[in-house]
Amino acid sequence: MSQRHLLALYSNFNEAEAVVEELRSTQIKGFDVDKDLIVKSPIEHPEVEEFLGDKPVRVQWFTLGGALMGGLLGFFLISAAQGNFYAQFKGGKPIVPFPPNFVLTYEMFILGGVFITVLGFLICAGLPARRSPLYSANVSEDQIGILVKSDESAANTLKAIFTKHHALEIQEEAGR
Repeated sequence: MSQRHLLALYSNFNEAEAVVEELRSTQIKGFDVDKDLIVKSPIEHPEVEEFLGDKPVRVQWFTLGGALMGGLLGFFLISAAQGNFYAQFKGGKPIVPFPPNFVLTYEMFILGGVFITVLGFLICAGLPARRSPLYSANVSEDQIGILVKSDESAANTLKAIFTKHHALEIQEEAGR
């Protein structure tokens, strides 16, 4: 099925909120509110989180994975390097001394956690990303935009909902 992108502009935040609530309560085939809806605004609205709902945050899993992989990789690389010199005379010391290795392992925990956290943030934020298929300069000034992606069959239903709530402008573009 072909995809359609619709951008509806509203001058009133309450009207935009009513549109999102209606989209959430209406079952529209070919449109998923959680994945296919973006609200754009020129200013921060704390209420947006309430009516859009909680989004899952996965960056902490990248941090945990990066820290564990960095620590394990650091410990095993240091131990392998020390283990290669087993033929040298150590004077009764162990081949792989743990206390000094733990200091370097700790540093690798931090380094791996930081690097993979930055990478995880970029992945979870969807960066780098293509520009939105539709945009209006009015969203940067004083209007609220609701950008939706849907199947061809749901486009007329979405336009009817936008019109019902007094959209100032509705832009439409065929998706890729």
